[in-house]
Amino acid sequence: MLPSSSFADQVRRALAEAGFHPSTGVDAGMPGLEVCDVPEGVLIRWTASDEFQALTSEQPGHASNGGVRAMVQAAVSGLLEQRGHVITAAEGDDLLVLPPAAAPSERH
Repeated sequence: MLPSSSFADQVRRALAEAGFHPSTGVDAGMPGLEVCDVPEGVLIRWTASDEFQALTSEQPGHASNGGVRAMVQAAVSGLLEQRGHVITAAEGDDLLVLPPAAAPSERH
């Protein structure tokens, strides 16, 4: 029997299948999507690299880091909501992912 994966592992796998490069909470502060377990579910934090922040600040008329953050959060939220998860805002600009709700029973 294979060991069951944690909810955070399932979220990381879903993000990786969609082309994101999620990391664990051990990589805190590193650029990318940090995905870690919390009592309520899974916390996702996006950190832009220094190079990316410099690039967006130098481009007049382009999305600021805050605008890009909103786009990343929208993409992550949309993907995980399609998989049945509930996404809520967490402290700062983080996302809290809750496990999928139990599927309603089928009525005949």
